[in-house]
Amino acid sequence: MAWTDERVETLKKLWAEGLSAAQIANKIGGVTRNAVIGKVHRLGLSGRATPAKPQRGCAPRAVERDKEIAAPAPREEVKSIIPEPDFVAPLVLESGDSATVATIANNMCKWPIGDPARDDFHFCGQSTLSGKSYCAYHARLAFQPPMRRDARPAPRRTLPGLAKRRAAS
Repeated sequence: MAWTDERVETLKKLWAEGLSAAQIANKIGGVTRNAVIGKVHRLGLSGRATPAKPQRGCAPRAVERDKEIAAPAPREEVKSIIPEPDFVAPLVLESGDSATVATIANNMCKWPIGDPARDDFHFCGQSTLSGKSYCAYHARLAFQPPMRRDARPAPRRTLPGLAKRRAAS
């Protein structure tokens, strides 16, 4: 199929009206959507005068409903049922030093304190519970309890075909 002057003028007119490439291809006949897109780019046609008109089933109320569904639900504050452990200062060894890589044992908290590149870097060193890596205070910081299913934010849902309509606009 060759692009005649008449077809090019029809393409320009339909493009300015805001029709999509697929709609223009259907109206002209004998060309594909990609052929229309290619010709639009070669002609250097820029933005459109008006956006493409919505197709069947896309009433203004449907657009409002899409916005309502896509809006994130307000988050409820979840109160913990686990009591907050009291802060415990890092352990000072009998020698007066803090726990380091050389002095830390299996039952000592391995929470790092300070910059590892500096000489004053050390670990918490407080006792842990049955082979855990951290004391109660630092375990609370490191591990967050799972949220109850009813307290989790609802997943974001969209209507079928909404992504296609948004991509086409």
